[in-house]
Amino acid sequence: MADIDKLIEASLQGDKLSTARLISMVERGDEHAPYIMEKIHPYSGNAYYIGVTGPPGAGKSTAVDRLVKLFCENGYSVGVIAVDPSSPFTGGALLGDRIRLTVKPKKKYDVFFRSMSAGKVMGGLARTTKEAARILDASGKQIIIIETVGVGQSELDIAQATDTVLVMIVPESGDSIQIMKAGLMEIADIFVINKADRPGVENILRAIEGLLERNIEVQQMLDESLRKPMDWKHPIFLTSAAFNRGIIELYQGIWGHHQHLQENSRLENRRKAQLKNELKHRIEIELSEVLWKNVVKGNNIEQLVTDIWQNSFDPQTAARKLVSEWLKEHRVEIATN
Repeated sequence: MADIDKLIEASLQGDKLSTARLISMVERGDEHAPYIMEKIHPYSGNAYYIGVTGPPGAGKSTAVDRLVKLFCENGYSVGVIAVDPSSPFTGGALLGDRIRLTVKPKKKYDVFFRSMSAGKVMGGLARTTKEAARILDASGKQIIIIETVGVGQSELDIAQATDTVLVMIVPESGDSIQIMKAGLMEIADIFVINKADRPGVENILRAIEGLLERNIEVQQMLDESLRKPMDWKHPIFLTSAAFNRGIIELYQGIWGHHQHLQENSRLENRRKAQLKNELKHRIEIELSEVLWKNVVKGNNIEQLVTDIWQNSFDPQTAARKLVSEWLKEHRVEIATN
């Protein structure tokens, strides 16, 4: 454990090699991963987290590259986690964002870049994206950018891991507007229409503005107890990241949202809500492991499958019976509703 402590201490001092090793250990599920996260947690929570999501080909990596350069030029230490989708056949990922990064670590550019494969995890993030971000946070990174591919309900996890969410689309993304209705309108803090030098910009701009207006109308029709806060007017930025156009305005817009979060404890409340959801998720995982190790292990699953197949039980009744009997045996009471 002494070696792990040395790695942790070095990472907390900003050593990039030690930070990379800690992330690798957590990513592969090393036996020391829980200890690592326990030790670094008190030192995290100081960074500003920015999420960038959008369909493939939207130019997210180029935009992130431009933003990273601006952050570095303004004296910030930056960490970037790029989550790439995995092949459904091989499980592998290209991790091509590293190829597109042009900002190289220099004396004046304090940047740490990490590619991660999403694996089989739904939600747009890799299994250990949050852990990697916290390690970067604890190591002294002031800005952490998490980039993920996809537009739709399966990418909403980005909102649970970041403070400001950028949704990036392109003029040709007419179909994306339909997908956005499925949930992205609720997680986006800033909209970015990239490659704005192409035809179709006005159409998609009007479409987004229309959706935002309808969202306001819907909120006003709801009962007051069901309304979501409408104290942030979602900006829409037009950029051409490849030509470095509109990036400064976007950069300023990001800080504008950061300033908004600083008022009336919005950032604190947002992060507490995220922690509550994460805690709920972690508890579900722990309980699931307990059930499989202790409940299912001692029962004949094959016999249960046979009973279900022969219509003796339905799956829900069989599962409830299995768990209820185990809880009763161990004198544990649980609500059934």
